[in-house]
Amino acid sequence: MWLKNITLLNFKNYTDAALSFSETVNVFTGNNGSGKTNMLDAIHYLCLCKSYFNPIDGQQIKTGEELFMIQGDFDREHKNEKITCAVKKNQKKQFKRNKKDYDKLANHIGLFPLVMVSPNDVNLIMEGSEERRKFIDNVISQTDAHYLDQLIAYNRVLANRNAFLKQIAISKAYDAVLMQIIDDQLVGIGDKIFAIRTAFIQQFIPLFNQYYRYLTDDAETVEVSYISQLTETPFISLLKATVEKDRILERTTTGIHKDELAFTIREVPLKKFGSQGQQKSFLIALKLAQYAYLSKNKGFKPLLLLDDIFDKLDDNRITKLMQMVSHKDFGQIFITDTGKNRVERIFEGIAVSITLFEVENGGINYA
Repeated sequence: MWLKNITLLNFKNYTDAALSFSETVNVFTGNNGSGKTNMLDAIHYLCLCKSYFNPIDGQQIKTGEELFMIQGDFDREHKNEKITCAVKKNQKKQFKRNKKDYDKLANHIGLFPLVMVSPNDVNLIMEGSEERRKFIDNVISQTDAHYLDQLIAYNRVLANRNAFLKQIAISKAYDAVLMQIIDDQLVGIGDKIFAIRTAFIQQFIPLFNQYYRYLTDDAETVEVSYISQLTETPFISLLKATVEKDRILERTTTGIHKDELAFTIREVPLKKFGSQGQQKSFLIALKLAQYAYLSKNKGFKPLLLLDDIFDKLDDNRITKLMQMVSHKDFGQIFITDTGKNRVERIFEGIAVSITLFEVENGGINYA
């Protein structure tokens, strides 16, 4: 799969833009704030129905305008696919595939798999467990068409249980039968999600280890661990054991919504003891493992977007990374960087041709 072209109208700092891409390596260079990252975000929109950086669709519209539109042509399994996204202020987002509306946007997720690597990814390490659960869910959702529906259903039942706990606190009346019904619903969905996440992690961790060792020449020991309350104790038993605690706190304290990924380096937390370079290598290895997982489970190669990743990586790791992603195991790649000369030097050194675009104040020219 690859993106043949893209057209933008009033998207972020772009009034309009129309570009055609190479099947291999495409590079956007320019100063910070020129719009390089916005182009990658437009590609992310086409593939995953949302911005990588900002969940509010209306805030992606260019200042002073009423709507934005993104359109692109993909070659997917040797068939042309035209995807159109349009957002008008205070209106529902519209997505079309070959001029036909989707019944629901979830049906689009996974058709055009994509992996994005960005400086914002440091949130995976530095922020709370919700960021790491989102990472797991994003990967799985692109390979399992029903997983997103299960997550939505779980969160709906969880919200019902929490509302019931608050009602109990107000009324002082506890309905054990109704609580059992809600618990059974939550367990039925939660057990399925736990099983899917467990199977995912079993495939994912060996891929991560492989890429981290390659990037760092096996310089240090790192580990990704999946932590879930359901690993040791059945979900229904957890809910029964914590019901009094839940009543006091007025929220559900156990379940798959508490799942976590632990990142360690030399058996200590990466967040506290990893250098910026080690953290960046760790994050890139995570994303490359995501790419390999998607490629294996989809049967074709996703798009790979690398936003400003050369910063804080030494020349050796940069070269090894570019050699790897330019290899036949990877497909179409989009890269941003502030240094045109640096990019040209890197790819000349590994004998890989690139398509280069220069970005300046929302304008793009072929270099």
